[in-house]
Amino acid sequence: MSYKILISGYYGFNNIGDESILLALTRSLRKRFGDSVELTVLSYNPENTAEKYDVRAVDRKSFAAIWREIGRCDMLISGGGSLLQDATSNRSILYYLTIIRLALLRGKKVFIYSQGIGPVNAPRNRKRVAAALKRVHGIVVRDASSKELLVSIGLPPERVEVACDPVIGMNAVPLEEGEKILREAGFANPDGKTVIGFAIRERRAESPFIDELETAVRRLREERNAKIVLIPFFYAEDEAVIEELSRRVGTEDVTCIRRKCMTEEMMSLIGNMDVLVGVRLHSLIYAAIMSVPMIGISYDPKINSFMNAIGQKALSSVYDFRAEYLLNEITRVLTERDAIRKTVAESLSALRRSLAKNEDLIDTIRKS
Repeated sequence: MSYKILISGYYGFNNIGDESILLALTRSLRKRFGDSVELTVLSYNPENTAEKYDVRAVDRKSFAAIWREIGRCDMLISGGGSLLQDATSNRSILYYLTIIRLALLRGKKVFIYSQGIGPVNAPRNRKRVAAALKRVHGIVVRDASSKELLVSIGLPPERVEVACDPVIGMNAVPLEEGEKILREAGFANPDGKTVIGFAIRERRAESPFIDELETAVRRLREERNAKIVLIPFFYAEDEAVIEELSRRVGTEDVTCIRRKCMTEEMMSLIGNMDVLVGVRLHSLIYAAIMSVPMIGISYDPKINSFMNAIGQKALSSVYDFRAEYLLNEITRVLTERDAIRKTVAESLSALRRSLAKNEDLIDTIRKS
């Protein structure tokens, strides 16, 4: 009889970072446990999720369906991403905590899988997170700062293991699919110019950050003879900003990717860059996997944590970003690219070894 695992996260919204987490998570569970586990996912788009990942999927908006699936599962995995945080909204953290509480109420095992915790700013929410997580059966977080937060709100340090983001466990992919996507978008580079990809996160098309990016793109074309590729990671959010930036700078030597990519398509696309400038966390993770030198711009502590984990530093935050900083950093990164690749590859190897903590703990919990 199969062991039934219900997976909760931000799935089915076409946010490629979270979709990559789900792909990595399901692959890891199947690699370790094979057919002995049955996976069900709470999704905004259950039909699409079921088809893409070969899982059972149910509507994450239906608490009747969630209650029913909790009843039939053996374990709830609250999986990956930054689920327990109140920076974007109070509603999000309450949603994920409610699912955890429902599973505990029904006597189910609950596991926190390589999750980024925080920021949790409201005192009431800090108490809620502490109360719920003190009762779960296993906790693995993706970085040291997440553990520090949990310890600061009252969890015993020995209860919290540190690993890394599940996507770091994925392997590099061939470049051909990315080349095809670029051709379809009208990209050509017969002169072998430096290709710089931008994975931007900014909800306001009119902002000082976009103003500085406009200046940076213009100068990269004019002074560095570079070609620019604008890459939407969360298409629903990123499309408008990419279109605005493209409108401002024109189309000469600027290519916009105007399609939704699957995880491995996006990895292949980023693999075709000479440098990746990333505000989206998983764009930086993909660059690391594909041995592409990256420049991180931080909007959240998770960017700084990841860059530090691979022996690099974020250039700046989105709030103090300047075009001049970026041009200087691109010069440094291109000059030191071989050393950067070596450092990142060594760091990734160590991080990947830590990921086994998830399945090791899940195995121990399910046997208990």
